[in-house]
Amino acid sequence: MAALLGGFLPLVLLAFLLLASAVKVLREYERAVVFRLGRLQGVKGPGLILLIPGIDKMVRVSLRTETLDVPPQDVITRDNVSVKVNAVIFFRVLDAPKAVVEVSNYLYATSQIAQTTLRSICGQADLDEILSEREKLNRDLQKIIDQQTEPWGVKVGVVEIKQVDLPQEMQRAIARQAEAERERRAKVINAEGEFQAAQKLAEAAKIISTEPAALQLRYLQTLAEIATENNSTTIFPVPIDFLKAFMTKMGS
Repeated sequence: MAALLGGFLPLVLLAFLLLASAVKVLREYERAVVFRLGRLQGVKGPGLILLIPGIDKMVRVSLRTETLDVPPQDVITRDNVSVKVNAVIFFRVLDAPKAVVEVSNYLYATSQIAQTTLRSICGQADLDEILSEREKLNRDLQKIIDQQTEPWGVKVGVVEIKQVDLPQEMQRAIARQAEAERERRAKVINAEGEFQAAQKLAEAAKIISTEPAALQLRYLQTLAEIATENNSTTIFPVPIDFLKAFMTKMGS
């Protein structure tokens, strides 16, 4: 009996191993690209799938959105400024068989395409465009990279330039330019304020010239303001026109 059990035990273990290799469980976001004797059979999953042991081979592919960091790239812009630019890419596999058959490693291939495209696009732009028109560059990068990866069944959804590192001398030049721009705006605002004030004074002068009583009231208002601000005695000459107005009222 012991000998009989000893003979069946290897067969049981072999059957268990064959069953384990034949039964696979795929998650909701996974697909299995199945090859039978080297030929593509199709896609299976998610859930429980059965393979023929020793004949079928499976490549597991994730359909979730992947995040890929593009390492910093040395770029010379169109206006001959050397900068370092890095980016991030969000993409996902739409066609699992293409991602396995058409390219040996779609993750590595997408990373290489992203690096070369980033250098090319940023090299065709001026430094000001890279700093101020980043949304446009992002759209151009996404469009070009997506076109390159489409034959692999990969869809590139978003490309974002993360950081632009400038040389120290260029940072100082940009800081001086920004300071000069702020000073220019301050001078323009000050000049506009003086111009508006001059306009208002001219309008007030026209009104006062047509109404002598308004000039007299303004004169009295000025005297009252000076009297409240200074403790010393101040003597002002009184205009004859001012006295004539009061004398005319008293004579009447």
